[in-house]
Amino acid sequence: MLDNKKIFTDKKFVVGIATLCCLLWGSAYPAIKSGYILFNIASGDVASKIVFAGYRFILAGIIVLIIAQAYGNNAFVMSRKSIFSLFILGVLQTTLQYIFFYIGLANTTGVKGSIMNATGTFFSVILAHYIYKNDKLNLKKIIGCTIGFIGVMIVNFTSDLLNFSFKFSGEGFVIIAALFFSVAAIYGKRLTKSIDVMVVTGYSLFIGGIFLTLPGIAAGGRVYHFTFSSTLLLIYMALLSSAAFSLWTLLLKYNKVGAISIFNFLIPIFGAILSSVFLGENILEIKNIIALVLVCLGIWLVNKEFSEDKRI
Repeated sequence: MLDNKKIFTDKKFVVGIATLCCLLWGSAYPAIKSGYILFNIASGDVASKIVFAGYRFILAGIIVLIIAQAYGNNAFVMSRKSIFSLFILGVLQTTLQYIFFYIGLANTTGVKGSIMNATGTFFSVILAHYIYKNDKLNLKKIIGCTIGFIGVMIVNFTSDLLNFSFKFSGEGFVIIAALFFSVAAIYGKRLTKSIDVMVVTGYSLFIGGIFLTLPGIAAGGRVYHFTFSSTLLLIYMALLSSAAFSLWTLLLKYNKVGAISIFNFLIPIFGAILSSVFLGENILEIKNIIALVLVCLGIWLVNKEFSEDKRI
């Protein structure tokens, strides 16, 4: 039987898996935008965007739970206490996070959205300070957070770096989504002490997806136009969610929050590059380059101490 603790604390393995997770999440930015086009979802049709998100996560949750059951976990028999805890996680990690994320991304560019979402790293560092005794804030972390936030703000300036541009329903919603992601990650880490990681991930995605779909449909949202291309995209988005969330939860279970958060800097990089490639957005503006450098520098400073540990 595989020793998950040994595997998921091996430095090289952690680096590879964390990088893969961030690549998958980064690919979600252009995929969501492309999904709106393929499913003929209008830019102002918020309800249909919520239903679209719900379908993605319901499918992702089902995939994870089936895999968990196949590997011998009794995924479909849960105590009332466990169901309630998983309900809370699902609402936090999937419903609330992605209501804000999908709406926010619809009101900003993939490049800006990917960088704004990097604020989740800083939220994780701050929350870890108050929750874990061995993950406290220090001067290095404070300086790193400050530099990172400066980078996040710079991306919201126009090309001449003089006129500030920030839309609460766009960039603001993406930041709120990042906060929910950080809170849910820490809460999920606690749940994995008593519930299998795959079960935790599957239910959080499935329950959260249900509570995205129902209010979206009630508000008049619909997702039609299922073609080969649009269906394939939806399946890909479900698979990326099931894989990334499962692996990330395993990494958090066996490692410090701050140590894993360092890899979040890859999400805006992958998101910006893939948005540039697939959506034709301009990544080469000086403001985007400066922002990416500062965000990466800030996160590196926040987590520098962990790079010298024998175990990440």
